[in-house]
Amino acid sequence: MMEKIKQELEKGKAVVLPTETVYGLFAKALDEKAVDHVYQLKRRPRDKALNLNVAGLDDILSFSKNQPPYLQQLVDHFLPGPLTIILEANERVPYWVNSDMATVGFRMPSHPVTLELIREFGPLIGPSANLSGQASGVSFYKILQDFDQEVLGIEDDAFLTGQDSTIIALSGDKVKILRQGAITREDILSKISAIPFEEV
Repeated sequence: MMEKIKQELEKGKAVVLPTETVYGLFAKALDEKAVDHVYQLKRRPRDKALNLNVAGLDDILSFSKNQPPYLQQLVDHFLPGPLTIILEANERVPYWVNSDMATVGFRMPSHPVTLELIREFGPLIGPSANLSGQASGVSFYKILQDFDQEVLGIEDDAFLTGQDSTIIALSGDKVKILRQGAITREDILSKISAIPFEEV
């Protein structure tokens, strides 16, 4: 199955892969047709930006600018894991990924198979494997039903927590939590006490 998954990615197709939270619908981020295919499968509005799934800090630095000094600490302590980091996008980020916004999100899922594929084919997009507006995909069988068996994937329901990743924005003077997920503000402060969170 792994070889078939790799062949699909190489051809610009989408595949279903597990993260540590939910399943994602992954495809090559720098391939516009592959990204279009994911939008069509999910019936996702085109103005809804996507994240870049990357394999390490070097990839984050390659697609962002004006990074804060504590970025490396965040990566060292929490990635790979259920944390999405929003930074200012640089000119390397294609408009079809971040909807031509000034920012872009970065994700580094900890599932070993998915991370291996990101290292080989990345960066990849990987929005949750569900039809737009529906609950995030945690059942491989249901996902295949939703997409009418159109996509291949790796099944590993047992690895998933079902809890979304935490989204934090580092693109301003203060760090903002845009979505509370598995990693809390307190978790982050326990590792990086000087991080400048916005007052709540």
